Amino acid sequence: MTSNESATTDTLFQKRLAHHHDELAWLFNELYDDPAALQDLEKTMAEAYTARPADLKDLDARREADPEWYKRGNMFGMTMYTDLFAGDLKKLAEKIPYLQEQKLTYLHLMPLLQMPHPNNDGGYAIEDFDNVDPSLGTNEDLAALTAKLRKAGISLCLDFVMNHTASTHRWAMAAKAGDPEYQDYYSCYDDRTIPDQYDAVVPQVFPNTAPGNFTWSEEMHKWVLTSFYPFQWDLNYRNPKVFIAMMRSVLHLANLGVEVLRIDAVPYIWKELGTNCRNLPQVHTIVRMLRMVLETVCPAVVLKGEVVMAPKELAAYFGTPDKPECHMLYNVSIMVNLWSALANGDTRLLKAQIDALNALPENCWFVNYLRCHDDIGWGLDEAEEERLGIDPLKHKEFLYHFYEGCVPGSWAMGELYNYDEASKDARSCGTTASLCGVERALITHDKPALDMAMNRDLLMHRAVSFLRGFPMLSCGDEIVQLNGWDYKEDPDRVEDSRNLHRSKFDWEKAKLRTKPGTLQYEMWEGLEQVREMRDDPCFAPEAHVDTLGVGNDSVLAVERQSEGRTLIGLFNFSAGTQSARVPLPGGGVQDVELTPYEPRIIEV
Repeated sequence: MTSNESATTDTLFQKRLAHHHDELAWLFNELYDDPAALQDLEKTMAEAYTARPADLKDLDARREADPEWYKRGNMFGMTMYTDLFAGDLKKLAEKIPYLQEQKLTYLHLMPLLQMPHPNNDGGYAIEDFDNVDPSLGTNEDLAALTAKLRKAGISLCLDFVMNHTASTHRWAMAAKAGDPEYQDYYSCYDDRTIPDQYDAVVPQVFPNTAPGNFTWSEEMHKWVLTSFYPFQWDLNYRNPKVFIAMMRSVLHLANLGVEVLRIDAVPYIWKELGTNCRNLPQVHTIVRMLRMVLETVCPAVVLKGEVVMAPKELAAYFGTPDKPECHMLYNVSIMVNLWSALANGDTRLLKAQIDALNALPENCWFVNYLRCHDDIGWGLDEAEEERLGIDPLKHKEFLYHFYEGCVPGSWAMGELYNYDEASKDARSCGTTASLCGVERALITHDKPALDMAMNRDLLMHRAVSFLRGFPMLSCGDEIVQLNGWDYKEDPDRVEDSRNLHRSKFDWEKAKLRTKPGTLQYEMWEGLEQVREMRDDPCFAPEAHVDTLGVGNDSVLAVERQSEGRTLIGLFNFSAGTQSARVPLPGGGVQDVELTPYEPRIIEV
């Protein structure tokens, strides 16, 4: 780089920093009142910018010119574990042609940073935020992979676990060794006085498998805050050193070519005694600062929030058009309501939830999915259930037993996760295909049941792809992958029923995707039709999306309008033939008859 080019890029960084400086300084000092720490943050940002590779700076420029790139109709995602799909990062890079065959534009790899083994919560207990786990490769392998993915038109998403570190992280090890500086990176207490005050108000995340919010550290002789598991120590964001260190790691990942950061468990990151420690204002201050740091150093990078909260809590995590926070969120509530509608043949709760999300401001954008690495937590809108005459607890029990396969007439095969006898709460595990009935039909050699199960599977994929946002597959869904019951034979995996849907990718089944008459071919072709559907102008970022009433609670009707065109998606969630009276934009109605589990897209 010539001195003139260096001066130009330095000017660009200074221009971006100047744009955000006053707000960033105000928010930082509001939290920390520490001007020296603010200087450290700005120095960290400048160093990361200087180290940013030229090709990524070119990407920054293109994304600044096209800020809604992640809202295009051609966005189509997939999430996977590197080891289960390919073994390691180098081998995954060799599989990129398979991803291109599906026209993927977005790949979310489950946590791959250095972690303890075997207790790592699926990689969400991280002991080094700056290095790839040796079992999966090296930082050089990750940078090479992101470069190859970019060339293929695929943006890489990685998790950034903001709330906690592994108890084996170097900070935690220093804290255990008695270093007061690093004990202040966490929330540590000599006795139970403050922990008891905390526990009196703050709900437990895993009351059955990891009760309480604190863990005794024998090495420190202190209680340490652990909201999730005892081996995951919550970070203390009251300490500016924690925030700056985490920003340094974020920028390091960005400079390795990561384009999307899924910030994990973000509602929990700020703790305030006397509150439930969820969704506090300081959380939004931190996320807003993170957004400004990225826009200054690496504006190609976008934030995806994991916010498992009610719709009324979601808008705040997007910020405002003038002061944005997350670019997009996981659409957890729609996922749950889709499965509820499928079990009940009743779309009323689903429609109400879609309406609530569509009522959010235009800057709110979602990643829509059916299954992911996690369980299905039955967090339905209880007030809406009661309004509809549905008993929330009985409905939840019905759903998790239905998808366990224990309700008469159930087609599903799955398992419970985190069943709590006291509260009768439980979550559900299983692959999309198995929960839709494919596995049971294959076991019983019931061809009509198998056809119906595939209809359900395709219905769910078509419906989730028609909603506001873009769809993300769980790897294996595209080849109708079934539950991996062999996890029960692995002593390191048997205790976590989520491993039921975390099994090795079946490459032999994948070969059948080109063979007519196979389930894999049927699903592959069905997903290709989904992508063709999303090529329509009605899937542009500015498209208007709304639900319609069609006089039948078994049918979900969603309308999309853009550039003078109107598409209506009709989705029959029942096992019977259903009729729908579709209101037309110019007046009048169109009567449509739908076969069991039929999705139909009509242009009006």
